[in-house]
Amino acid sequence: MFKLIRNYIFWAYERGSFHYDVMVTAILVFMFVSPYFIDFKDKPVETVALHASEVLVREAGSSGGSSRFIYQVRADDMSGASTDSERKASILRVIEPISGEVSLERYEAVRDTQGKIIAYNAWVLR
Repeated sequence: MFKLIRNYIFWAYERGSFHYDVMVTAILVFMFVSPYFIDFKDKPVETVALHASEVLVREAGSSGGSSRFIYQVRADDMSGASTDSERKASILRVIEPISGEVSLERYEAVRDTQGKIIAYNAWVLR
């Protein structure tokens, strides 16, 4: 019995043998079943586009026959827009070369921990 366990620990069985298949099956079962029983506390990280002219796109469902997407545009790409209409025009100017003609439903500022606006989330129908 000790030799069997030692061979499992040191992976001493030849490929294609029964014990090799048991070890591989045990590893696969652990990989696919453990997330349901063990809380690894991994959550997706909120990301912001890091490079200039980079736009993050997420799907946000559909409305009628149109698809709805959330585009995240860096505040640096807004070219100093200060009024609401300038912001909308700047957002569309950045998004339309990527996705074609779209209609902007709404937008919302994304702020960092100090409260500075770093990006804008724009809900768009296409």
